[in-house]
Amino acid sequence: MLTILGFAMIATFLVLIMLKKMSPIAALVLIPALFCVFVGKGAKLGDYVIDGVTGLAPTAAMLMFAIVYFGVMIDVGLFDPIVRSILRFCKADPLRVVVGTAVLAAIVSLDGDGSTTFMITVSAMYPLYKRLKMSLVVMTGVAAMANGVMNTLPWGGPTARAATALKVDASDIFVPMVPALAVGLLFVLVLACVLGRRERKRLGVLTLDEVLVAEEQTVLVGAGPGTVAVRTGGSGSALPEGPDGDEGFQGLDPHRATLRPGLYRFNALLTIALLTAMIMEWLPIPVLFLLGAALALTVNFPHMPDQKARIAAHAENVLNVSGMVFAAAVFTGVLQGTGMVDHMATWLVDNVPDGMGPHMALVTGVLSIPLTYFMSNDGFYFGILPVLAEAGHAHGVSSLEIARASLVGQPLHMSSPLVPAVYVLVGMAKVEFGDHTRFVVKWAALTSLVVLGAGILFGII
Repeated sequence: MLTILGFAMIATFLVLIMLKKMSPIAALVLIPALFCVFVGKGAKLGDYVIDGVTGLAPTAAMLMFAIVYFGVMIDVGLFDPIVRSILRFCKADPLRVVVGTAVLAAIVSLDGDGSTTFMITVSAMYPLYKRLKMSLVVMTGVAAMANGVMNTLPWGGPTARAATALKVDASDIFVPMVPALAVGLLFVLVLACVLGRRERKRLGVLTLDEVLVAEEQTVLVGAGPGTVAVRTGGSGSALPEGPDGDEGFQGLDPHRATLRPGLYRFNALLTIALLTAMIMEWLPIPVLFLLGAALALTVNFPHMPDQKARIAAHAENVLNVSGMVFAAAVFTGVLQGTGMVDHMATWLVDNVPDGMGPHMALVTGVLSIPLTYFMSNDGFYFGILPVLAEAGHAHGVSSLEIARASLVGQPLHMSSPLVPAVYVLVGMAKVEFGDHTRFVVKWAALTSLVVLGAGILFGII
């Protein structure tokens, strides 16, 4: 019964947000509350919610101060060189813009934190997508898939969890998986080309005059009225003059008052030190970002009115993301507290045919795609993976093979409604979560299957 109700709760949530019948926050709160009553444990709803909030509170704190920190870094111009480099490559061509999005997301993902990746990628690419009138769900989808593949880095989380759960070395899991993950990343780039071609066919290509090109295409990130860009191909219409309706462009205006070129070296060193401390785990991540945000604000904006203005400028993103995280805590709290998630996982494992025993690595890879989407990484790696590994041992399948296969679902996992970082992505991109989900699920699942197929082909899994 709990198995059926668990799947029904998840299906109800996904259907309602994809059809835009409810907002994600409302759905994350009301649907699990209703199903908690159906299960007959309505009296314990408060306990489940508090448990969920307690578990996600550090994540919410980390996201709040990370948004402030990276928002300040964007304000002061730390990432402007990256933006200019990407824009030079893109040349106002939708195909190049989408590929540039995938490349940028993959590079920034090296820090191992999805929220950081999405904040930098969206901040850099959003103005260009807006100016070219490109589909923003293409941006969020490509960024999420690229980050999903790179999320398998040993310091990204899943690999470390798998190593801990199965008591194996993280390098023994990750290093052999590199060829399969490289194929997955290559597939994301190919997919970005396909989606970019669709956008190019729909919109055409822009031709900027030589003066604007010489100015490193700053026309695309904050130029004022009077700039001219002529569309060739597509509908043939010209772009609107000036930034009216393009509020996102002001954030990367090359002449904005918040720039601090004299402090560029300090901000770069501070960011490198922060990411190094995060990777080396010198302090908890929420504490690192809290200290980093306070230091960045104090040094770059020593006057109180300026600090208040910067905090206010990023308050909307902070509120949206933290609110979504705490709402997701209700969903996860009920799912885990009622035991629905355990019954769902047990049902899936028990229904694996006996004949598939010698192929438990393949089974693990396939199951990781839906399970890591509907569950947190902690729930999957510490609750389900050991069960799958035990089943594999009975048929001579090593723990390392099971561990490697468990990484396959990460491209889809990064768009799960239970991943706080995805709310940073859709919130900053001003994309409805339901639209993002409807677009990305099929492509992300296909990416996961490509990684699985490459792992089998190379004899890794």
